[in-house]
Amino acid sequence: MLLLFLSSAVFFMPSAWGQSSSSLGVVVEARNITLPAGTLAVLPCNSPRMVWTRDRLKDRQRVVHWDLVRSIPEYSVERILDMSPGVKERVYNGFNKGRITIPKTAFTDGNFSLVINNVGAADRGVYSCNLHHHYCQLHQSIKIQLNTTKSARKEKRYWDGDKTVFVVLLGSSVVLPCVNRRPLWTEGQQEDQQQVAHWDWQPPGVRPDLADRLVDLYASGERRQYGPLFPVDKMSVSEDAFSVGDFSLTISNLQPIDKGLYSCHLHHHYCGLHERRIFRLMVGPPLPPPPLVLTAAPAVPAVPHALPNDDPSHNVVELERPRVVNVILPEHRGHFFQQLGYILATFFLLAFIITIVTVLTRRRRKRGLEYDLQRSKRRGHVTGHEDIALDATELKVCNQEHLNSDYKNNLLKERDMSKDRNKEMDGKLWK
Repeated sequence: MLLLFLSSAVFFMPSAWGQSSSSLGVVVEARNITLPAGTLAVLPCNSPRMVWTRDRLKDRQRVVHWDLVRSIPEYSVERILDMSPGVKERVYNGFNKGRITIPKTAFTDGNFSLVINNVGAADRGVYSCNLHHHYCQLHQSIKIQLNTTKSARKEKRYWDGDKTVFVVLLGSSVVLPCVNRRPLWTEGQQEDQQQVAHWDWQPPGVRPDLADRLVDLYASGERRQYGPLFPVDKMSVSEDAFSVGDFSLTISNLQPIDKGLYSCHLHHHYCGLHERRIFRLMVGPPLPPPPLVLTAAPAVPAVPHALPNDDPSHNVVELERPRVVNVILPEHRGHFFQQLGYILATFFLLAFIITIVTVLTRRRRKRGLEYDLQRSKRRGHVTGHEDIALDATELKVCNQEHLNSDYKNNLLKERDMSKDRNKEMDGKLWK
């Protein structure tokens, strides 16, 4: 059944179930599970990141230490002091003993500020306040830069974008703040009161805030079961859940009424851990009954049990078991927009290529037309000059003939007139 569950699990985003994780914890796992009715369901809820056992060495798990990074003459890191709950602070440089300290109540009020008396030029550098909780895997660091001056007017405090900068007067005292008042550092309760696990069930059509509580588990061994499901062994959780970190919920004899949303909540208030795992359980049709095998007496040959459309050559009637269908949710909306962007980009690229080809074709055609027009103009220009020359020659010929005829007529007239005059002169002379 575990293999069947693993093959039918489908992961998807928990936001599809319409539940907010801000108040209930961070959702670290979400699954769809489909199992046949009447089978056994195991809803896994493991926390391998932290095995929830009682920590009797809590004082050794919390540590604070201050370090100094010097830039002159070269970069070097120097441990100033460190401190654990119930242990006196340890100062590493004999020159700083009695001059540098942190409050004795640091682990009760969360104030780990570093106090430096009689500040000197050697105290300049970048200080880091480092808080570690190894059991809860917490590591925090705060940086402060300390500069010195000889003028009281130049004392100031400002933020340089990365860390706080203190400029203090030589010989004075300064407090480098490092405050962390999270319950992790201030509360000292027993861990069996801090670690809690519980299962909730939300039937179909029910709002998340109206979900039914199934069971509460505490690290001290206390269990609070709600409803008759756990006493009749319908549901169960391992007795050693906190020692092995396995809070899986087992549901036997699945029925359609068991479908819905199951959520496993893991809380460690001391360490600030809040995790949630959600399972959507869907119950399918029950498994078919086992196949029937009919055998005859030893003296009589076996007669197969024939059904309509059955092959009489087989002695065993086997029915195909229903297959578990994986539920595939539709793709995220962002994937649709991504595909749409690809399609639009391809369309615009094709349009751009077509536009370039069209413009180049038109330019080529225009150049061809201009060439033909210039060629025709050149031909017309040469032909026009020849016509004009021919016309001029023809006109010149015609005019020359006309002028020549007139000239001849005039000569004839003058000759006749001269003859007449000569005759008249002869007649006068004779008289």
